[in-house]
Amino acid sequence: MDIREQDPRNNSPSSVVGRGLRLSLLTCVLVALILVRRRYVAVTVAGRSMEPAHRDGDVVLVRRTGPQNIRPGQVIVVAYPDSETAVPGDPPWLMKRVSAVPGDRVAPGLPALEAGALVPAGCLVLLGDNPNASHDSRHRGYYRSDSVLGVVVRPRRTTSSGSRS
Repeated sequence: MDIREQDPRNNSPSSVVGRGLRLSLLTCVLVALILVRRRYVAVTVAGRSMEPAHRDGDVVLVRRTGPQNIRPGQVIVVAYPDSETAVPGDPPWLMKRVSAVPGDRVAPGLPALEAGALVPAGCLVLLGDNPNASHDSRHRGYYRSDSVLGVVVRPRRTTSSGSRS
């Protein structure tokens, strides 16, 4: 019986094809990951302004989108409106629920805005779900629509023990 050592640098046609397929598959996976990362981002909730829907420490998946795709009722992530008033060390993003978009009427009960007025182009009315812990359009008026990072598409809850569900 003839025993031969297998050469690890085997250049047989089947070996070359196998390496080519693995390389192609790896390239496809990397491209898909890059595309997903450009479209989605994970954001950790900081604070109580969106309770009970989103609690401090929850991680949410945000789909990047432009202001033209924003609708009332959606929860969005926007850039902090005034960098000089941001608390050092806090994230530069805010999570709020959309109350009104350009062309909608401003609801009553928002002291910083005129009830019944039309929301101007380039602006949004944003509210936190927990009014006692939220600094939002009730206090500061309109938010710029070009500061939108995206729409929350999937929450990931934090339980009281700190584990995710």
